[in-house]
Amino acid sequence: MSAFEKPQIIAHIQKCLNYTVFDCKWVPCSAKFVTMGNFARGTGVIQLYEIQQGDLKLLREIEKAKPIKCGTFGATSLQQRYLATGDFAGNLRIWNLEAPEIPVYSVKGHKEIINTIDGVGGLGIGEGAPEIVTGSRDGNAYNQEERVVCAGYDNGDIKLFDLRNMSLGWETNIKNGVCSLEFDRKDISMNKLVATSLEGKFHVFDMRTQHPTKGFASVSEKAHKSTVWPVRHLPQNRELFLTAGGAGSLHLWKYKYPIQRSKKDSEGVEMGVEGSVSLLQNVTLSTQPVSSLDWSPDKRGLCICSSFDQMVRVLIITKLHKI
Repeated sequence: MSAFEKPQIIAHIQKCLNYTVFDCKWVPCSAKFVTMGNFARGTGVIQLYEIQQGDLKLLREIEKAKPIKCGTFGATSLQQRYLATGDFAGNLRIWNLEAPEIPVYSVKGHKEIINTIDGVGGLGIGEGAPEIVTGSRDGNAYNQEERVVCAGYDNGDIKLFDLRNMSLGWETNIKNGVCSLEFDRKDISMNKLVATSLEGKFHVFDMRTQHPTKGFASVSEKAHKSTVWPVRHLPQNRELFLTAGGAGSLHLWKYKYPIQRSKKDSEGVEMGVEGSVSLLQNVTLSTQPVSSLDWSPDKRGLCICSSFDQMVRVLIITKLHKI
């Protein structure tokens, strides 16, 4: 691929905020997004922005008692578009952004900070009841029968839980703390899982074929010079994904499947075959870590990210339709 054919990562809009941003999410079927974080005075904040004529317009600011760490629209309907959040006090709350004074639902989910949250069963995709998982990444449910959650730990463990049977389906260790986990799609049979880690690597697991002793086939890549924080797959093409680094950089990757995704071992048992990853483009946006990242579910190549320099950026990644 020549330099002229490569995707370009363009910082379309940049805005400096007066608080620390921990997470940002697109509001489905809109040109709006939310940012979540905490003010220096120790309170939490949710801001709702809309892209208007190449700039950002603040539509609503909601201040709450506790700093807000993470949020998701994944378990809500497209009609409601409720935001579920996790805060520093361990509270799971669901908000109607049109009337945010009192949460639609609130429960004490954990004794301490909710570091991550995800939802399935909403937004008109997949099947099954709307469900929210907190504290570990990420949820995956593609029909009424399969319900699994994958969790990453600071000792490098990755564990796949079967919620239907209340059992541990698979576990491995990537030797360094897990920062983020994401399935390439939530509404299909498990296909690929990407795990990012503290020492600059990410790992892609092919989740289609599980060997009884060797587990899932995987490929690892040294992605950044420092910690790799979030990973996000392009909704319109699950073979493309972005990783964000502790040095303020974004890397765009493409996964290529092997000619055959499975083979038989010496004893005739099916096992997976790892694919390969290639770097399509990278850019440095900040001197501080990029803490959150989200693709627009509606417009290919439109992305938002936040970083610890208190900036939120709207990005345009070009030429993705040609890959």
